[in-house]
Amino acid sequence: MTVEFITSPYFIALLFFLIAFVYSSVGLGGGSSYTALMTILGFSTLVIPMVSLTLNLMVTAIGSINYIRHKHARWNLILPFLITSIPMAYLGGSLQLDKQTFYWVLLISLCFVAARIYLWSSTSLQLNLSARSKLVLALFTGSILGLVAGVAGIGGGIYLVPLIIILGLGTQKEAAAAGVIFIFINSLAGLIARLQYNMIDFGEYVPMIIAVALGGILGSHLGAVRYSPKTMERLLGGLVILAIILIGRKLIL
Repeated sequence: MTVEFITSPYFIALLFFLIAFVYSSVGLGGGSSYTALMTILGFSTLVIPMVSLTLNLMVTAIGSINYIRHKHARWNLILPFLITSIPMAYLGGSLQLDKQTFYWVLLISLCFVAARIYLWSSTSLQLNLSARSKLVLALFTGSILGLVAGVAGIGGGIYLVPLIIILGLGTQKEAAAAGVIFIFINSLAGLIARLQYNMIDFGEYVPMIIAVALGGILGSHLGAVRYSPKTMERLLGGLVILAIILIGRKLIL
């Protein structure tokens, strides 16, 4: 497989279609995989978060509509996370980080994503916390995930969905609905902030955007893939591991 083929916008679009299809089928945006893939392919630090947030919006807009239409969205579950995440996502998108600092933030974020995929894949653990403790944890979690969404373009649903289940706050479908709506709103807040300070030519990324939209439509309607979501997530986690290695090399060398 030649370098020209691998870097072809249409081959990249195919990869993004597959990511969107898999993640949208389980109520996620796929921001961590988009970010990892763009890092591997050498996209600039300006482009990575802006395109990732845009792609997150495409997938989760479709998913949000489907989950709301089927009455899986519980706003009393979602709102505590959104109260703190929206301003923090906007703040993260407003930060003008230099390339070195951005890579450090991205490296740490992706390390946590890898840990979540490979070390914390089970939701069988149940935490018996008081209602007040759950609210405090929701507000704190929302602020951290919102900040990461704005800075790095990683929506945070990969953490939020299992956390809701572990805390006993909702069912699998309610957690997925909360995750997809959370990612959509925070991606929007982060992108709005970034567009006030930076601009890129989105025309260059139209094939990727179309591919993600199609993958999101198919994935969210099917609601499942032939292989188990955990298996697919671990396979796509390979992109995250490779991105961690490449970013580490950039920072060390």
